[in-house]
Amino acid sequence: MRHARDFAVTVLALGILGVVAGVLWSTLAPRPPYVMTGQGPLLADPSTQALIADDGLFAAVTGVIGLACGAVGYSLSRRGRPLAIVLGLAAGGLLGSYLASLTGGAVNLAPAADVVASGTSVSLFPGPLALTATGVMFAWPTLAVGLFFALEGIAGYRDSPLRTPFGGRDPYGPLSGYDISGH
Repeated sequence: MRHARDFAVTVLALGILGVVAGVLWSTLAPRPPYVMTGQGPLLADPSTQALIADDGLFAAVTGVIGLACGAVGYSLSRRGRPLAIVLGLAAGGLLGSYLASLTGGAVNLAPAADVVASGTSVSLFPGPLALTATGVMFAWPTLAVGLFFALEGIAGYRDSPLRTPFGGRDPYGPLSGYDISGH
């Protein structure tokens, strides 16, 4: 029962962090400018790199949060239930990424801009914030679980009896008085 509780608490905490990550992403991400036409909104600058920058910034924000979650999850798992924590990091990281993309798209914190081109005023508005490369949603769970396993591997190696084979004794006995040059 405690394993299920640890899993659920981890997923819930990462889901809440996903909403915070979405607001942070919405605040930092550049918005592509759109202009309203008779056919509806059109991208004002088709060569804009804002769409790619949005995806990269999403990966950076969720990746940093994923690393922090992996470190905190590892330190909390040292009490005894690492499987529930690591599964919670994977599932919660996916949930957090999904909620971050939804929240970032729903919260529009970018200001509108007016541009004057050739004597006419064109009203531009920031476009919607959406992921174009959905693979970046895996940055959070991948980095969280990856850091967890890296820290677990380092601790496992440090505590391993294989680091000092033969109980720390030399298997060939003391070699004092042996001359390597053959004399």
